[in-house]
Amino acid sequence: MTTRSGLVYLLDDEIEMVKALTRLLRSRGFEVRGFTSAREFLAAFNPQEVACLVLDVAMPELDGLELQRRLTHQGILIPIIFVTAHGDIPMSVRAIKNGATEFLTKPVEAVTLVAAVHAALREAATRRQTISETAAWAARLATLTPREAEVMQHVVAGRLNKQIAADLGTGEQNIKLHRAHIMKKMGVQSLAELVRAVERLRSTE
Repeated sequence: MTTRSGLVYLLDDEIEMVKALTRLLRSRGFEVRGFTSAREFLAAFNPQEVACLVLDVAMPELDGLELQRRLTHQGILIPIIFVTAHGDIPMSVRAIKNGATEFLTKPVEAVTLVAAVHAALREAATRRQTISETAAWAARLATLTPREAEVMQHVVAGRLNKQIAADLGTGEQNIKLHRAHIMKKMGVQSLAELVRAVERLRSTE
């Protein structure tokens, strides 16, 4: 039975390692796609999938750390679980600092790898949800009038209606109306939600 929680990509230049890990993970219900070269992986990779990557460090064509760097540079933030027979502490620290979710040493215990994959797929799902929410808020933001966008900046800064009215040279009732329109258009129910939406959008600028 295949899990619907996400896809596991496997990349290792040793074909037997790919086969062994594929059998292991499929036996635990994961959907798995295995590759022996970075080129094959990149050709098949779908950034729209909720997925993680189990990645060998030492490969002749393109080592795992360099592949991680290239994916990050392209804005592809797939959770990566590094697996290596030749790792050391500086290498693992570098990988983790660059966003890897785990750094494991071969031979990998089944329970350890399965737990790491579950955690990586949960992170991938969370990232996908965050991206979806941010895109929705960006689309809603685009529906605000220039005046509403201006008022919103004052609102999220913690200004009271009467303070905003004084700053913008208008009546407090107008600010109340703008505020109601902003909340409706942004699809939020509270000031806290609005602040979170604006902060999320600012973080992507």
